[in-house]
Amino acid sequence: MKIFFILFLILDFLVGLNAVWSQGSEDTILLSLRNVIDLAIHQSSSVKYVQNRNVNYFWRWKNFQASFRPQLTLTGDLPDYRHSTSPITQPDGSIEFKQISQLNASANLALSQVIPYTGTSIYAATSMYRVQDFNKNTIGFSGNPFYIGFVQPIFAYNYMKWAKKTEPLVYEEAEKQFVESIERISFYATSRFFRYLRIQTDFNLAESNLNNGKDNLKIAEVKKELGQISENDFSRIKLSVLNAQKALNKARMNLKNADFELKSYIGMDQNIKISLLIPLDMTLFNIDSKEALIMALNNRKEAPEFQRRLVEADRDLVQAKRSSGMSATLRGSYGLSNTADNIPGIYESTEKQRLLRLSLAIPILDWGRSASRIKLAESRRDLVLYDVEQDRSDFEREVVVQVEQFNLLQDQIITSKEADLVAENGYQISLKKFQNGEITITDLNISLSERESAKRDYIYSIETYWESLLTLRILTLYDFETRQKIEYVNPMLQE
Repeated sequence: MKIFFILFLILDFLVGLNAVWSQGSEDTILLSLRNVIDLAIHQSSSVKYVQNRNVNYFWRWKNFQASFRPQLTLTGDLPDYRHSTSPITQPDGSIEFKQISQLNASANLALSQVIPYTGTSIYAATSMYRVQDFNKNTIGFSGNPFYIGFVQPIFAYNYMKWAKKTEPLVYEEAEKQFVESIERISFYATSRFFRYLRIQTDFNLAESNLNNGKDNLKIAEVKKELGQISENDFSRIKLSVLNAQKALNKARMNLKNADFELKSYIGMDQNIKISLLIPLDMTLFNIDSKEALIMALNNRKEAPEFQRRLVEADRDLVQAKRSSGMSATLRGSYGLSNTADNIPGIYESTEKQRLLRLSLAIPILDWGRSASRIKLAESRRDLVLYDVEQDRSDFEREVVVQVEQFNLLQDQIITSKEADLVAENGYQISLKKFQNGEITITDLNISLSERESAKRDYIYSIETYWESLLTLRILTLYDFETRQKIEYVNPMLQE
């Protein structure tokens, strides 16, 4: 089932890439931001770790649930052989050493159940015991055909009562943590995508600059032969070509490093050639901070985490109080018992068996140990209350600030795009003027610098938008574009 699921995801991804493959060369695959994120959350090593961690919490939850269901247990000793000399107390109180040679066997079948809210353990069981004495050459049987009983702690710390409160919160945290972790993988993949894209942009600019520089140098060589350019200007044009070549070499090395890092993170073959598409499919919209805060409190793990921390603080205080005072345990049982020379005889003419016992433990002198333990638990509880309140306030503030920052990005993107178009157009005009001898190399370099700066600013504004949007998705686990709660299925739990 797992293999088919993975094949389906890969097939779905390849179908999505079909459109961009046709745009590239035979040896290069064009990847969009969505393609990179899909690869990261479907096949990266990071997602495998997240899935395995989620599976661990899933089985922890299943184990917890099973612990509250009835347990049927068969125990026994088969066989229990003993041949030794042992001290035997006689009726008059004296002790004699006698040789014992016995083969014993016992079996007990018990059905038990725990009542979490009272801490009571109840059980129903049947048992049998066989003794074979080799010295006397006798065989005897004894047993309890049926008996029921209970064990009730009094004034004691009830672990299961508190576990019923904390474990559901732990599991809820784990489920929300799983979704958040997948979204963080998307964010990290996006960061690597844009690092690659920035370097790819630098490489393309460096390549373009080198080609333009070579064209300028050819024109300058002709002008030099005609005496239309000074030696100084010619040297500066030649130097600009050398600098462009150095910039291209550096950009090529940086691109190789970014290529390796991106492919390693998303689990792609290093031999595949890729090129990234600028993610211009941005939907510019405003987000209401109140709505974002509601979604964050409903969807993020912080809500159950805060509640769990408060419950655990109360639990630790109760445990300190209960373990410091008087404790008692009440035990009771009722059943039938008998002895016989054979197994059927155990079930004939049985006798009643009753048990009722109250065990007490009362601390009398502990030199203030109990009181100090309670005070320590109270102090820790107060500290947890303060920490939770502070963490909740910080979390809510983080959501609101992120929403405000996101809503301010629209003007930045629009302005950066216009600046990029103006700078590109200005550079092309300056390049033609320089080739026509209307401006100097200094003016061209200024225009070139403005072009590169505007291009980088535009890419950076796009990167800021996507990272800000993904950060909001992480903080709220909500998709504001489709207006749906973000959910993921763990394929390791679909088998």
